[in-house]
Amino acid sequence: MIVFTYSGQGSQKPGMGTPWSDHPSWELVGEASDAIGRDLAHLLLHSDAGELRDTQNAQLATFLLSMVILDAVERVGVDAAGHAGHSLGEYSALTASGALDFSDAVSLVSERGAAMKVAAEAPVGIMAVILGLDDDGVDAACSDVDGDVWVASYNAPGQVVVAGSPDGVSRAGEAARERGAKKVAALEVSGAFHTPFMAPARDRLSAAITGTDLRPPEGTVVANVDATAHQNPETWRVLMNAQLCSPVRWRQSLLTLADSGFTTFVELGPGSVLTGLVKRTLPGATRLTVNTPDHLDRMLDILAVPAAELADPDSAPSHEGEHLFATDRMVVSPCAGIFTPIETMVTGSRVTTGALLGHIGDQEVRSSFAGELMAWLAVDTERVTSSQPIAWIRSD
Repeated sequence: MIVFTYSGQGSQKPGMGTPWSDHPSWELVGEASDAIGRDLAHLLLHSDAGELRDTQNAQLATFLLSMVILDAVERVGVDAAGHAGHSLGEYSALTASGALDFSDAVSLVSERGAAMKVAAEAPVGIMAVILGLDDDGVDAACSDVDGDVWVASYNAPGQVVVAGSPDGVSRAGEAARERGAKKVAALEVSGAFHTPFMAPARDRLSAAITGTDLRPPEGTVVANVDATAHQNPETWRVLMNAQLCSPVRWRQSLLTLADSGFTTFVELGPGSVLTGLVKRTLPGATRLTVNTPDHLDRMLDILAVPAAELADPDSAPSHEGEHLFATDRMVVSPCAGIFTPIETMVTGSRVTTGALLGHIGDQEVRSSFAGELMAWLAVDTERVTSSQPIAWIRSD
């Protein structure tokens, strides 16, 4: 099975949206800009490195590009049965799974970034990666020093991130070297994320999460806080808030996904760090990155399997069409918006030519084919894009 992984803050870079600006999926940038009243295309096309280092800008830009890439991947017929994101990427995973509405997610990411930016201003915090020492060794190194330093992320075997005060991180780095660490390197970030230093951001983020609608995710979504898949929206509210001050258990999350049967990891976003972490943690897994439109064909070549086999084999087929079956057809969305199927049309229903299948806002969605409704390819209240497959119909 395939799992999509989503980049976190730190993978952003100037001009990262340029390769996508002429792609149909770029329409999401306009929707996101309208959602918060801000020109987000500027961040993806024209911002310099300094502007993108701003925590709010970095999070918005990274999240939005991940969603553009997700949309493009789905347009070529590739779907996933699972989603996982590193730190900020968890919001991308929840959006991709349908737990968060796209516009709501943009607003929530904006609030998260703003809250974390304020929290990072005082006290001053830094982060560093420790290489060549296992989790227990890094935990012990942090405990060895009398200072404000904690593990912020268990990335992969022999790669752990620590964060806290400059003095605490420096001393923990020295303690780690004494325990056998091969290297300690500072990270270019603006705060001690995923530590108690982020506590001042929790009230603002909690209020934003409380005011946001959450649905059970479609498929598997593994949480950073406990490396466990969850379905209950109220549980996710708690986890999203707790993530601010808790370490990201990424290595453990990858192991959870592997134990659940996931064998192919596709990173969607501006970076390729997560693909490298998969290589270190699960060396036998298939792994690839999609950063630009050129990567779409490469992805299809690497996967080299029918679309029906890419998602959970026990679930309804997704995005299947004429390239798979001579008599099967897809009904696609006539516009972008929120899709609502009519209640009487269920899997197995007979469909006549011109039959009403549902609505996208006020726009009717009608079938151009007669046959049997094999599966919905978009769920009730899902945000769909123009030309996105909505229904799979087996023609008479």
